[in-house]
Amino acid sequence: MAKLAIGAHVGLENPIEHAISMGLDHIQIFLGAPQSWKAAEFPHPDGAEGLKAAAIAAGIDIYVHTRYIINVATSNNKVRIPSRKILQGDVIAAAAIGAKAVIVHGGHVMEGDDPQLGADNWLKALTQLDMHVPVLIENTAGGSHAMARRLEAISRLWDTVGHTGVGFCLDTCHAHAGGIDMSNLAETILGITGRIDLIHCNDSRDAFDSGADRHANLGQGNIAMEDILNCLKIANAPIVLETPSDGVGADVATLRSALN
Repeated sequence: MAKLAIGAHVGLENPIEHAISMGLDHIQIFLGAPQSWKAAEFPHPDGAEGLKAAAIAAGIDIYVHTRYIINVATSNNKVRIPSRKILQGDVIAAAAIGAKAVIVHGGHVMEGDDPQLGADNWLKALTQLDMHVPVLIENTAGGSHAMARRLEAISRLWDTVGHTGVGFCLDTCHAHAGGIDMSNLAETILGITGRIDLIHCNDSRDAFDSGADRHANLGQGNIAMEDILNCLKIANAPIVLETPSDGVGADVATLRSALN
């Protein structure tokens, strides 16, 4: 196993300086408020080009997380259509800053809808998307109509969109909260998708299959550290910590000691 790159989600205030001070290999950022439909913004006085140049100079890779409100799976046109638009906007903005990939949640269908409709809507969205940078669908923690919570839902989605070249982001907290066996998590997901492009490495404040998306610092939650480390080793993908900020430094140190 090669040395695994370790990073964290950081805020929009001086993100590159933050990464340098913490010794991160990469960062994950939003390019706008997570619940906003507004166009992307760039956390640098010189805009996209300034942020890209600063990241290159520092040797820091960037990942972009799209807005939480995006839901391209839904049958609700008032949500699905603007979701496609803002996803495309974030992909274009991510390309402008030289980002490695864009991460987007799997979304959900409405009660009473056939789940296959959500997968088909994902296929339409990806077919129409100009993928200037790789797009990674992330598994989610809760929701009985979610497109990427349960294994059967992930399988249905990947059977529909896997051929498009879309990637997969595996969140350990979401998997635990979503009711997926953690002892062989990476092996299970690889058996379905054939790929894990990024890991969101998070412990969980809540119990297994709770459906609650509440992250905890490593070793401070309800996921066995052995299961987290095994997942990271098997997946062999870049790691992004989304744990509470006051403990991220300790989380980075823990991973560097255990993995590298």
